Amino acid sequence: MGCCTGRFSLICLCALQLLSALERQIFDFLGFQWAPILGNFLHIIVVILGLFGTIQYRPRYIMVYTVWTALWITWNVFIICFYLEVGGLSKDTDLMTFNISVHRSWWREHGPGCVRRVLPPSAHGMMDDYTYVSVTGCVLDFQYLEVIHSAVQILLSLVGFVYACYVISISMEEEDTCRNK
Repeated sequence: MGCCTGRFSLICLCALQLLSALERQIFDFLGFQWAPILGNFLHIIVVILGLFGTIQYRPRYIMVYTVWTALWITWNVFIICFYLEVGGLSKDTDLMTFNISVHRSWWREHGPGCVRRVLPPSAHGMMDDYTYVSVTGCVLDFQYLEVIHSAVQILLSLVGFVYACYVISISMEEEDTCRNK
């Protein structure tokens, strides 16, 4: 009975992680954030693998999921440090777009309560296709929304890591019991 409870909890947790990652993926696509898009894509694939491993009693797939959750936690800690500008990191760099565009987080201009005004570029500082955007009145600054997204991912991954370890240990015990009979 304990195994079924742990497995069911891990299945539910993987489903929550999938929903959360898909939501994050959508907003990263809207902001052309290529590094997070790639990370989210890999996360979605591994969570599906972990979900499959949990449903099909495949401990090796769950082990891959467990290792990935540790990497995913590390990535999300980096994202939090990036947006809070810890150390030498700056949220105003093009690091998240692999330095191939000047796009930023979608939440920068479309956050809750934000009023977006497009300003014409100045004559001497003209850039070809770029317009200057002024954003005021945001209830919550975009960097804190990004930090909240990453914190939710960390929380789900930590709980997923614990449940995955539990399900793996239960699976290994059952395997040993079957071999001894």
